[in-house]
Amino acid sequence: MKLWEKSVQVNKDVETYTVGRDRELDVYLAPFDVLGSMAHITMLESVGLLQQEELRLLSKELKQIYEIAVDGKFVIEDGIEDVHSQVELMLTRKLGDVGKKIHSGRSRNDQVLVDLKLFTRHQIHILVDSVSRLIDILIDQSEKYKDVLMPGYTHLQIAMPSSFGLWFGAYAESLVDDLQVLLAAYKVCNRNPLGSAAGYGSSFPLNRQMTTDLLGFDSMDYNVVYAQMGRGKMERIVSFAIASIAGTLSKLSYDACLYNSQNFGFIKLPDEYTTGSSIMPHKKNPDVFELTRAKCNKLQALPNDITLIINNLPSGYFRDLQIIKEQFIPSFEEVNDCLNMVGHMVSELEVNRNILDDPKYLLIFSVEEVNRLVLEGMPFRDAYKHVGLEIEKGNFAHDKTVAHTHEGSIGNLCNDRINILKQQIIDQFDFAKAEKAEKALLA
Repeated sequence: MKLWEKSVQVNKDVETYTVGRDRELDVYLAPFDVLGSMAHITMLESVGLLQQEELRLLSKELKQIYEIAVDGKFVIEDGIEDVHSQVELMLTRKLGDVGKKIHSGRSRNDQVLVDLKLFTRHQIHILVDSVSRLIDILIDQSEKYKDVLMPGYTHLQIAMPSSFGLWFGAYAESLVDDLQVLLAAYKVCNRNPLGSAAGYGSSFPLNRQMTTDLLGFDSMDYNVVYAQMGRGKMERIVSFAIASIAGTLSKLSYDACLYNSQNFGFIKLPDEYTTGSSIMPHKKNPDVFELTRAKCNKLQALPNDITLIINNLPSGYFRDLQIIKEQFIPSFEEVNDCLNMVGHMVSELEVNRNILDDPKYLLIFSVEEVNRLVLEGMPFRDAYKHVGLEIEKGNFAHDKTVAHTHEGSIGNLCNDRINILKQQIIDQFDFAKAEKAEKALLA
C-alpha cells in the first residue's frame, strides 16, 4: 500500500531503492506519528472536516496503536512504504473509509516533519537527563577529591599545580555549556510544522494554532515554505548540540586513557571495568574510554554529514532528506550510551593521592614561588628571573603546598555555582509543558 499509488505499479527495484531503511527507522517515529495524527484529527473535527463520532472512533483506535508502538510491538508490514502508510492501513482495516479521512489537509511531508520534531523533542529530554546525571557524578567526584593535587599541563609539559577537584569539575562545567547549546537546539525543534502540507499550505480551513497547542509546541513554524525548508536544518542544529556533548566526552576519555597508563598512573580503573590481552597476561586496557573516544569523534562528524546532504538543495521537498534519518535517529542512542557508560566509569575510578611525591613534578610549583616572592614585595619580573636561575642551578625547592582562593581555583571550585547554572538551563526546557499536552491527547 502506498498513499500516492494510483493505476501504475512502481518497479520493484525502484521501490526497494527509494524506501531504503525507512521501514526500519520509521518504527522509532511510530508513537509520534500517532500523536501528530491525534492532534490533526481533533483539529479536523473542529473545522468541520470530521464528524464527532468519526473523531471518537479514530481517537480510540489511534490510542491503541500508540500503546502498540510504545510497547515496541509496532511493525511496518512488507509492501507498506512507511509509518504513515502503516498507521492509516491499521485504521482502515478497523474502521473502513473513516480511516482514510485522517490525511485530509496533510502531506507525508508535514507528517514526517512533525514526527521528527516530536521524536527529537522526546530524545532531547532523555539526553538532558543523561547529561545531568553525569554532571552530578563529576561534581561528586570533584568534591570528594578536591584536596588531591595533580600536575597541570601545557604543551604536554608539566606546568602548574592542578587538582582532581579541578579536573572533574572542568568536565562538569563543560557539559553545562553543552546543555546551553542543546537548549538552543530544543527551541528550534519545538515548533510545529503541521499544516504546511507539502510545503505550500492547504485550501482547507486548518487551525494550525490548535495543533500547536495540542502537541505542546512553543509556537508553529509560521511560513509554510519555511516549515518544509526546516527539514534537515533542525536535524543539523540538533546534531551540533550532540557533537558538542560528544566533544566533551571524547576529551575526557582521552584524559582518562592517558592518566590510566603506567607512565602517568594518576587514576586506576577497577579490574572489572577493563579488558585484557590475548597474548600479554598483565594487560588491563581502558577499552571503554577508547571506544567512547572513537564513537564521540564519529558523532562530531554528524553536523558535517547532514550539511553535505542538504547543502545544495533549493527550497521545496526532495527525497535526499530521507537519508538524514539514517544518521540522525541512531545518534541519540549512541550519545546516551556514551554518557551512561562514562558515568559508570567515572564513578568507579580510583585516584592516586600521592602523585606529587615524585620529584619530577617539583617544578610545577615554580609559579607558586614566584608569586610568594611578589607578595613579599619583589617585582614580578625580578621574582620570575630569580626563580628561573634557581631552577637552572638545581637549587629550587618548595613545600608542595598551594593557596589558591579565587573563584574557580583549586581552593574555591565553585561547584555549587556550576550546579545552579545547570539547573537554570534545565528549567528553561520546560519539558512539563510538552508532557502535559501529550498526556491530554492520550487521555
